[in-house]
Amino acid sequence: MTKPTYDVVAIGNAIVDILASAEDDFIAEQGMTKGAMQLVFSTEEADALYAKMGPGREISGGSAANTLAGIAALGGKTAFIGQVADDQLGQVFAHDIRAAGVRFDVPARSGLPTTARCMIFVSPDGQRTMNTFLGASHYLPAEALDRALIADAAYLYIEGYLWDPEEPRAAMRAAIQVAREAGRKIAFTASAEFVIDRHRADFHALIDGGMIDVIFANETEIVALTETADVEAAIASLKDKVETLVVTLAEKGALAQRGEERVTVPAHPVDKVVDTTGAGDLFAAGFLYGQTQGQDLKASLTLGAACAAEIISHFGARPQVDLKTLAASL
Repeated sequence: MTKPTYDVVAIGNAIVDILASAEDDFIAEQGMTKGAMQLVFSTEEADALYAKMGPGREISGGSAANTLAGIAALGGKTAFIGQVADDQLGQVFAHDIRAAGVRFDVPARSGLPTTARCMIFVSPDGQRTMNTFLGASHYLPAEALDRALIADAAYLYIEGYLWDPEEPRAAMRAAIQVAREAGRKIAFTASAEFVIDRHRADFHALIDGGMIDVIFANETEIVALTETADVEAAIASLKDKVETLVVTLAEKGALAQRGEERVTVPAHPVDKVVDTTGAGDLFAAGFLYGQTQGQDLKASLTLGAACAAEIISHFGARPQVDLKTLAASL
């Protein structure tokens, strides 16, 4: 097996995050559930809500894309596979993720639907209420895969959010096979409880088939995935099926289980939670970067916790400090 050129190649939703501050009253008036994510099903509905947003920032987003940007900021070499449309937001996504140091070569898709967008309303307490129009991101074909690129990465990272539509699901299955045949590791983020509820059987088939090496999940997700009573029971049911389980525990920190080895770390201190967007994504970035650099579980978890703390201290899912300096200070 040759030494990989890339640390992580990821497949995920190519979404433009649009972030703006909003008062709790506005969120209630729009019929949103504070702190939750809801889907927007048409371009017209997305445009109408976008028009109501205050001044905001537009940056490339999506769970896996956020993770890659974090790894790149730490010094890792990454590439993203996702679908945008040939429109203004597609250009925003492509320029922004490349500017973050992530390779992105997938051609834009012509016609409708438009590029995916996530309109994020950030409350004064830092909670984010997300309204996501998935648009073109759900039309990623298997033909868009660069198989040589996937085989040339230490890790293939896939996000559960993209498992819903048939076309990208087929693409991810093909990518998993390419990575496995190349002897590379495959990491999977559970994404959300509603995703697990819809695709639990599929995810278990991958796990039982030995196609997943690393699982990232929070407490709710790991329990939902295993349909067990608590985190400990969930870990017991999975620890012999995957190489590494990584469970984030919010303010309680995080843990990793590898075989019989258990490592826990506390949450990294943060003065004030401003915006929790991307916290889990950047945790995964720190952990995966640590693993690609030969760090042990404790060091990788610690780096993940520090990256997550940096992200929640400001708006948006892109770091505002030099992550290399942050890593060196740990």
